[in-house]
Amino acid sequence: MKRTKIKYALNAQSPMDEILVKGWVRTKRDNKGFSFVELNDGSCLGNIQTVIDHTPEIEQVLAEVGTGASVAIEGALVESPGKGQKWEIRGTSIELIGEADQETFPLQKKRHSDEFLRSIAHMRPRTNKYGAMFRIRSELAQAVHKFFADKDFFYIHTPIITGSDCEGAGEMFRVTSLEAGSQLPPEEDFFGKPSQLTVSGQLSVEMFSLSLGDCYTFGPTFRAENSNTARHVAEFWMIEPEIVFADLSDDMDLGEEMIKYLVTHILDHCAADVELFAKWVDKSLMPTLETVLKDSFARITYTEAIDILTKTKKKFDFPVEWGMDLQTEHERFLCEEKFKKPVYVYDYPKVIKPFYMRMNDDNKTVAAMDCLVPRIGEIIGGSQREERLAVLINRMDELGLDKEAYWWYLDSRRYGTAPHAGFGMGFERMLMLVTGVANIRDVMPFPRTPNSLEF
Repeated sequence: MKRTKIKYALNAQSPMDEILVKGWVRTKRDNKGFSFVELNDGSCLGNIQTVIDHTPEIEQVLAEVGTGASVAIEGALVESPGKGQKWEIRGTSIELIGEADQETFPLQKKRHSDEFLRSIAHMRPRTNKYGAMFRIRSELAQAVHKFFADKDFFYIHTPIITGSDCEGAGEMFRVTSLEAGSQLPPEEDFFGKPSQLTVSGQLSVEMFSLSLGDCYTFGPTFRAENSNTARHVAEFWMIEPEIVFADLSDDMDLGEEMIKYLVTHILDHCAADVELFAKWVDKSLMPTLETVLKDSFARITYTEAIDILTKTKKKFDFPVEWGMDLQTEHERFLCEEKFKKPVYVYDYPKVIKPFYMRMNDDNKTVAAMDCLVPRIGEIIGGSQREERLAVLINRMDELGLDKEAYWWYLDSRRYGTAPHAGFGMGFERMLMLVTGVANIRDVMPFPRTPNSLEF
């Protein structure tokens, strides 16, 4: 008999004389003459209850079945007399597939702290909260691809190993095949030059946007930043579209459209899982998401943002002055208290932005933007790219960059340059937005942080 996933059994339109389900035992209660076995297979938040009469053979199997064990149950899907469930299974047979040691099984029928569950990240998808989280993560990833496919973007696989630093921050993991302590020069290494894990696929996807038109990349990126905040990890996923024959305004339009699309998609396709987070994790989640969807995002210049921040009576831990990068507390004030909705801040000082961002006419600011959302702060960072070769070279000289290392990037401005723009959206931060989870470690299957590489 073919296995039926529990999500389909729970949503059946009529009884079934024969059904086979397989999954992991959430609870087992033995009574005189029969047992209740509650089963979950990960396909949905709900469990299905099985009532199975005792026979000598079934009792022998049930004696070995405990919480966490994997089993197969056959029977009939019938209407349930119990409250809160439409269907249950009248089991006729049960097979123990994988035992679970009851003395050491770490997930008991109680609420566990996030800190504890991070220590058993390989087991936490079995809990309601993390099962819901990773179903949402899967659906959100699919939605990203659907959004771009529907807009005729090409999906580009950009390199994970790179010889160039996109952000200029220097916080990159080195990739080498040389033994630790080796005194051999980089020329003797695998690639014949220094190489690192990428912090962004942007520079590479730019090349394709200037050949194929609108493109995007979606993959893992890495930052060797010794930060233990709730918003930072060493390995994370980035969504990076690049639109050609476009300016900064087009870039902001795309980012806003994308955020609203993804929020709507998750509310439509993961309603039960989102409801769990709205009930148990963040009671302001639904009002926050409604605010995201309801109005157009606010748009202010960096200079206007600094003016707002300096004039408010609110006290910040980080003093505000023109030329500084905005801190999370500033970003959250702007979108949560001042505008009470997502905010775009654009036209940042050039001194705090990378070389590839387009210089504005004032020669002080660049056509850069950040999208700020409630509870998180920055969720998107992007810019119009500097398409003018002479201006780009001058900017690289200002920053002391080796133009030889970027010869291929300069070629794109030398041969058929065109205005283009793009951004990077933190995939995990988008997950934090749609679930209300406050710590980025809890939206990742196996988070990588300083001094943490257990799994």
